[in-house]
Amino acid sequence: MTGPATAPDGRAGTGHAPPLALRRLLIVVTGSLTAAYVPVPLTLLRHISPETEVRLVLTRSATRFVTGEALGAIIGREAVLDAWPDEHAAGALHVELAEWAEAVAVYPATLHYLGRLAQGLADTPSLLALHCTRAPITVAPALPPGGWQSPVVREHVAALTRRPGVEVVPPVPTRSATTGRNDGWGPAPMLQVLRDLDARVHPAVDAPPGGSDAHPSAAERPVPEAGPSVKGHPEPGHHPATEAAPATESAPAPVTESDPAPVLPTGA
Repeated sequence: MTGPATAPDGRAGTGHAPPLALRRLLIVVTGSLTAAYVPVPLTLLRHISPETEVRLVLTRSATRFVTGEALGAIIGREAVLDAWPDEHAAGALHVELAEWAEAVAVYPATLHYLGRLAQGLADTPSLLALHCTRAPITVAPALPPGGWQSPVVREHVAALTRRPGVEVVPPVPTRSATTGRNDGWGPAPMLQVLRDLDARVHPAVDAPPGGSDAHPSAAERPVPEAGPSVKGHPEPGHHPATEAAPATESAPAPVTESDPAPVLPTGA
C-alpha cells in the first residue's frame, strides 16, 4: 500500500484534491510583480492534475519577474514569449493557441493588458488568440492602489464581461510593495481561479470518461451565446478592511489547496 501523496514542500494531504477535468489549459502571464509567485501554484497544479496539459505565454514585461525557463521546467514544455517572430515561422502562433485551448486564464492581468484586451487591440499573439478563440476566458487582474476603484478599470471590466465566455475575477486586497499598506490589489488565488474555470467548462463533478478525446478543442466547440458576470464585484471606492501579513523579500512557502492563500505584495 502506498502512502499519502505529498505536496512539493513534502507535506501530505494534496492527494485528496481532485484533478482538473481540463485537458488543455492556456495561461497568459503578464507583467505584474505577482508573476514572480506563479511557479508556486503552478507546481502544485502539476502535482494534483498531471493530466492537464498547460501552455504558457509570457508578455515581455512578465519576464522582468519570472523566467520562461523556470516556468517551462515546471510545465514540461517551452513557455512562449508574447511577441511576433522576427523571422518567418511555419504556422501562426495565435491561430494555434486559439484552436488548441480548452480554456484560457490571464493570470495575473495588469491594467495595461486588461485595457488592451477590453479595447479589442490585437498587437501580440496572445491578444489576437484571445479575441478569436471559442474557449472560455478568465481574467484575474493585479492592480496598484486605487486600480480596482478606477472608472477606467470599471469600464474595461464592464466591456469584458459583456463578451460571451469571458469572466473577470475580482482581485483581493493585498499589501502594496510601494506604499506598505493593504491598498494594493492582488489576483485571486490561482488554484481557486482555475477550479472555477474548470467548473465553467465541465460543470459535472467528475471528469468525463474517454481521456483527452472527451475534451473537444476550442475549434470543435460551438460559440457561447452569453458571457458570465463578474463574481463578487465590489462597489467603486470600496476596499474591504484586511489585516494582511507584512510583505517580505523572501518567497512564500508553497501552499496546498486547503491552506489560506499567501499574501502577495503587488508591484505598485
